[in-house]
Amino acid sequence: MAFSIYQEFYKLMYKKITWISPLILLALMIMSGYTIGFNEGKLLTMTSYNSPDWIMFILVIIGATTFSMEFQNNTILTLLYKASNKIDVYLSKYVMIFGYNVFLHVLAIIFTVGLRYAPMNAQVAWSTSYRYQQPLWENMLKTSAIDLLTTMLIVSLVFLLSCLINNNAVVISVSFLVVFMGQFVTGSLLNSGRFATVLKWNPLNMINLTREYYNYITYYATSHLANAQLLIGTLFYMTLFFALGYLIFRRKRF
Repeated sequence: MAFSIYQEFYKLMYKKITWISPLILLALMIMSGYTIGFNEGKLLTMTSYNSPDWIMFILVIIGATTFSMEFQNNTILTLLYKASNKIDVYLSKYVMIFGYNVFLHVLAIIFTVGLRYAPMNAQVAWSTSYRYQQPLWENMLKTSAIDLLTTMLIVSLVFLLSCLINNNAVVISVSFLVVFMGQFVTGSLLNSGRFATVLKWNPLNMINLTREYYNYITYYATSHLANAQLLIGTLFYMTLFFALGYLIFRRKRF
């Protein structure tokens, strides 16, 4: 297992996107700073300059290519040959993505510390009380921690889709459609009032967890679930998608 994890991190280190992504993340965070506005320093700090959306975007691409490229190139056969069993291969990829996810969130926090002093933002003290009567620094750290769960839910779903579809381009396209369009469709259905009691528990609604934490009033009206309910749903579907993805991977013929 340890060797499989080492292999995955080794491959990640030699991918160009691994080192390009932090630059893309920084550029998008700067863009968010100008877009959201000068007087929204508290919101920008709490959300690390809207980094949850940008990190989700990056992880969908990396997560989709993690399996599908190896299926296309048949390099998955080498991994399976060297590993003691299939769960080592599957779990090692998941651990690798989680590690990179943590790296991106830590990087976003570091970027936030620097961007707070840029002239595009109003200066707000770290100790300023904001959401949930907590200081701003605590809001930021908790938002990042919560977003780790939200993004790992997305990764679990992407892994499931990758095991169902071998083509890399198709996996990325379907993943983006499911994640981003799925949220819009779910919100529209819930706001229509029909079957809202059942539909509010669908997995795509759980992607609202991070957004609802930093903007409860707006997103509660969309999700129809409290923060704690979204958290429970996220953990449930993350585990479910991970298990389903592995079952498909285990039965897949190469």
